[in-house]
Amino acid sequence: MITEQSIQQFSKQCENIFAQIRRDVIGQNEVVEGTVIAMIAGGNVLLEGVPGVGKTRLVRTLGRVFSMPFSRIQFTPDLMPADVTGTNIIVKDDAGNSTFSFQPGPIFSNIILADEINRATPKTQSALLEAMQEHTVTVMGVSRKMPEPFFVLATQNPVEQDGTYPLPEAQMDRFMFKLLVPNPSLKELIAIVDMTQKTMAEVAAPACNGEELLAMRRTANQIPVADEVMKYAMTLCSATHPDSECASEAAKKYVRLGASPRAGQSLISAAKVMALMKGRYNVAFSDLNELAYPVLRHRMKMNFEAIAERVSPDDVITMMIAEVSKRFGISTKKPAGEKIETQPEINEAAAADTAAESAAEENKAEEKPAEKKKKRLFGKK
Repeated sequence: MITEQSIQQFSKQCENIFAQIRRDVIGQNEVVEGTVIAMIAGGNVLLEGVPGVGKTRLVRTLGRVFSMPFSRIQFTPDLMPADVTGTNIIVKDDAGNSTFSFQPGPIFSNIILADEINRATPKTQSALLEAMQEHTVTVMGVSRKMPEPFFVLATQNPVEQDGTYPLPEAQMDRFMFKLLVPNPSLKELIAIVDMTQKTMAEVAAPACNGEELLAMRRTANQIPVADEVMKYAMTLCSATHPDSECASEAAKKYVRLGASPRAGQSLISAAKVMALMKGRYNVAFSDLNELAYPVLRHRMKMNFEAIAERVSPDDVITMMIAEVSKRFGISTKKPAGEKIETQPEINEAAAADTAAESAAEENKAEEKPAEKKKKRLFGKK
């Protein structure tokens, strides 16, 4: 049963985790927050971004902060499934008898970095499917359990880059989040270069171990979800299907295939963790709206019309949130990352626009006819 003490412990550990990650990672606030939420909720994360924006460094830092074994797999076109899962080899004992002995691969660890996963062939990519979903690996008919907690963080380059193989839908669905890693701002870039001139090594200290992470997961699972909030979340997932009873107009126009039931599971599990991080003991509509982007953006298959009109999955999610929120009669927030202006700022901006328009009207009235004619000669009005 959830207690006040367990909630306070959860909040304190989250603050310590983020403080230690900030010692090694500059900026990328949404990426860091999303990754930590997924780890606590028990999901996997796919990071997409161009090379060199800190994806690998983030995973190495997580290994230090959570004080768990960390394994890195560099995916290349010639990587084989046995290089990931391990294989049986023939071993001779002292008596000369030959026996098969299983040599575990790098996937047998707590935190797995699948670096540039879309540079490997689909055959090798499929080696992760069972491990990511069932947390087991089957080799020659024998299933072996993965150590808990088990977390896969994969990085991929945009599919437009050379030498990439798009991940199949079955594997994309096994990632709880797909997080987009942007290029750093000028201020962040200066801080990154300044920090790495001193040392390239990670300096973050352990803030949480495996047992504490599992305890945080159990605490988050006990957060209640109101019936109306649950219905809203499931309606949002069902609205991605163009042929469902809850289909949104955006899905009917731009989506070919919608999200699976795993999307609903991921959305609720992550929303519980986010509610605790924000100091609330229940899931809110705003949590679902904010998490809908990383949960749904990789689970929707866009149709040709969306590609032709350059409509991104995030654009479709924004339209669906607005439509579903209207059905439920709730207000919507701006997408994560956008600044929400306060009312005084809006009023000041409107007053400034009004003043500028008034000044322009006065200047226009004071212009001489000759000056107006001269302006028209140069195509100005």
